Amino acid sequence: MKSATGLTGSGTRDWVVQRISAIVLAVYTLVILGWIMTHNGFTYDDWYHFMMRLPMRIFSLIAMLSLAGHAWVGVWTVLTDYITSRQMGSSATGLRFVLQAAMVIAILVFTLWGIQIFWV
Repeated sequence: MKSATGLTGSGTRDWVVQRISAIVLAVYTLVILGWIMTHNGFTYDDWYHFMMRLPMRIFSLIAMLSLAGHAWVGVWTVLTDYITSRQMGSSATGLRFVLQAAMVIAILVFTLWGIQIFWV
């Protein structure tokens, strides 16, 4: 059964998206922490030049898209698992829709904002 609100329409593909995005985010975090640990007393200019190099901008874009996918799969899973008609009656579907729509808007806004920071 396919879900109209899942990221990929398949639980298996959503699981894969969740795992791959987690790996990307973990590697991104390690790169940032590694740079910070190897640059004692860095300045804003040092940080700016590190983050605005093309490879880091591309990696940051990949990390932002990974974060968006990771967040959506996680939020969708939690909302579909915990906001059910069995627990809340007939209002569950409407509430879940409103919460999912709010999360989609927030994820899109934050992703576009992040892209603007790195690429504009």
